[in-house]
Amino acid sequence: MAHQLLASLSICSFSTSLRTSMAPFSARKSANTSTGLVVRAVQSIETTHEPGINAGNITRRSAEYKHTIWTFDDIQSLRNDYAGESYKRRANKLKEQVRVMLMEEADQLAQLNLIDVLQRLGLSYHFEDQIQSILKPMQYNIEWTINDNNLYATALQFRLLRQHGYWIPQEVFNGFKDEAGKFKASLSEDIEGILSLYEASYHSIEDESVLDEARDFTIKNLKEYIQQQHKKDENLAIFARHALELPLHWRTERLETRWFINAYEKKKDMNHILLELAKLDFNIVQSVHQEDLKLEYRWWRSTGIVERMTFARDRLVENFLWSTGMIFEPQFEFCRRMTSRNISLLTTIDDMYDVFGRLDELELFTNAVERWDVNTMDQLPDYMKFCFLALHNSINEMAFDVLKQNGFHIIKYLKKVWADLCKAYLVEAKWYHSGYTPTLQEYIENAWITVTAPLILMHVYFFVTNSITEEALQCLEEYRGIIRTTSIIFRLEDDLGTSSYELKRGDVLKAVQCYMHETGASEESAREHIKFLIYETWKKMNKEAYHAKSPFSKTFIRCAMDVTKMAHSFYLYGDGYGVQDCDTKENISAILIRPIPI
Repeated sequence: MAHQLLASLSICSFSTSLRTSMAPFSARKSANTSTGLVVRAVQSIETTHEPGINAGNITRRSAEYKHTIWTFDDIQSLRNDYAGESYKRRANKLKEQVRVMLMEEADQLAQLNLIDVLQRLGLSYHFEDQIQSILKPMQYNIEWTINDNNLYATALQFRLLRQHGYWIPQEVFNGFKDEAGKFKASLSEDIEGILSLYEASYHSIEDESVLDEARDFTIKNLKEYIQQQHKKDENLAIFARHALELPLHWRTERLETRWFINAYEKKKDMNHILLELAKLDFNIVQSVHQEDLKLEYRWWRSTGIVERMTFARDRLVENFLWSTGMIFEPQFEFCRRMTSRNISLLTTIDDMYDVFGRLDELELFTNAVERWDVNTMDQLPDYMKFCFLALHNSINEMAFDVLKQNGFHIIKYLKKVWADLCKAYLVEAKWYHSGYTPTLQEYIENAWITVTAPLILMHVYFFVTNSITEEALQCLEEYRGIIRTTSIIFRLEDDLGTSSYELKRGDVLKAVQCYMHETGASEESAREHIKFLIYETWKKMNKEAYHAKSPFSKTFIRCAMDVTKMAHSFYLYGDGYGVQDCDTKENISAILIRPIPI
């Protein structure tokens, strides 16, 4: 069933999901008693008087979201000394020293190690040309690592080359197998090599059985190594635990940078020049992010949404962390700021559809967004009038900014993607109000739109792309390729982290519960199935990212993949977006608030 679902998701059309028939809803209203799955949870409610349609006392649901823990005054009072010129001059001197190190290093393995460290320290964006000049010739010279029987070097070279778009076949690891075709048992003594192979295995595409075997083999050996008490190197064990928690390829670069700087400082072979530059650069970039955040908080406060739409989540700072994780480089401040605005707006609208709005109101709001006409506001209740006008004005302003910058008129694309999102939200609202439980496939075909990644990426494309092409626009409009795979992973990861919270407030069933209801599986088995789908869909996304003829720039492809990586970060241990007092609070503090001591 898993392969059938993955195959169908690669070809299903969004328009098909929006035409889902309402006729059979009554057939699936009941709970699946064999699993004890309750289709509808007890809801929190509040009674409010809403002027407009059907005025009077209206009973509405409430998710009882807590107020933001990041106050306006706290954010506006942030100060960062590293915005000063003296720190920038010091950083520039260190960058020149690193550039010399990169180009003068004659040993290939040493060059690969240096590139890997630069990436994990968050510094590689300063040296992209030099890194490409080193890696490009290596795609034709991988034999040196294989002939040397060096698992660590082979896996490192494989990972870096694939990551940078140079195709290397999985067969390079066949030399590390025994006569039976299994990875040699003796490799288990080489934990650095095992860890390197583990990270490489996550750069696989579909039908690469060698890399699947490598993943299983390395997970088993890394777990056994961590359990050893007398033979393990504790520093190496820290890296092994970190990798097993989430592979490097699935981690958000900015969060990984902060973690790795602390870990790298403790290594015996640490390079002081690299460490100082990493700390300086992190703090300098953080100072840029803080100024961006202050601007966005002032915009968010000026909208009045928090005061007028109290049912919705107030998560401006979390939204800014998301946009920073997606594209952190200082020169992309416009993209970062506008993305955080979009996420704030769509979060409010999401909560309106999921929690507060009545079905008749939601149908009117969907129609208003589809028509994109302020004259439709007259038929909306007051709270929706305010929401629609805030959305209409904000998106039109973004379109105007893009028109000024590159002369391209994008409003027709933006209003379409917002209308598609609202139509998909409405499908879920109808499912909820009718008590309908979709199949997993039916759910996913609609839910990869409601997870909002297609909308976010449509806007991002115009924010980071100077040379807009018809081929790319067609992919965006049809939500094809990396747009679709990013969205599916985002949705599945979101559901793993948030479904228990959303069921408590009476939300529509998520992927885990749909699979349980459809198959009779236990919750544990359903969660394992969803994790398998995530792993398999990553293979599809890897293939799309590595495709040489992609209509998208490398910057946009990285943004698309980083949307998924941020989902992994936010939902790794539960609902890190809706629930603030968790790992997300520490991540915000580490990335946006607190500089690294130097």
